[in-house]
Amino acid sequence: MSIPSKNESEALLYEAEALNPGPWVAHSLHVAEAAGAIAGCHPQMDAGTAYVLGCLHDIGRRAGVTGMRHALDGYQYLMSLGYEQAARISLTHSYPIKNAAAGADRWDGSDEEFQFVQSYLDQIDYDRYDRLIQLCDSLALPAGFCLMEKRLVDVVLRYGTNPLTIPKWKAYFAIRDEFEREIGGSLYDLLPGVIENTFSSSVQTPKR
Repeated sequence: MSIPSKNESEALLYEAEALNPGPWVAHSLHVAEAAGAIAGCHPQMDAGTAYVLGCLHDIGRRAGVTGMRHALDGYQYLMSLGYEQAARISLTHSYPIKNAAAGADRWDGSDEEFQFVQSYLDQIDYDRYDRLIQLCDSLALPAGFCLMEKRLVDVVLRYGTNPLTIPKWKAYFAIRDEFEREIGGSLYDLLPGVIENTFSSSVQTPKR
């Protein structure tokens, strides 16, 4: 796979934080931790690879405060560095269903860029790493791990709904169920602080 090392991925993340500080960085690190933990229990996945992909899934935020454009910004940035697999994850992490209109936030790129995203999604078959980072993105707040339902509601409260919200939620639950079958247990057993973060009223949520 074409990805940087763990140390290199963290360096890229902290460099991006200097360009655009925000809770998205803590969220990214929790996604990385969750991905590594789940992949470490999966018979066909590599924990180190999963961690790096989780760490960099939102790296497009380095370009500034944007909507769904961040997925494409991350793809283009990582491709420029030669990290094709990490670039792919940056683009696929927001789309558990293959519809470029299914993003949680507004599309703020051009029509041509929107068509590029849709064409890219149409031409690939999601693999376990695509699905894993989609899953972990739905389990992590900046303050830590939580029930998927809390994270999904948190996103909707900030960005609103669209006609694809419910199909997308169903896709997230299906991914969760698939991974729990494959690892033979509950994902939440691998993630510390789920109860505290889910039921605390003071958990910080990201603006982006």
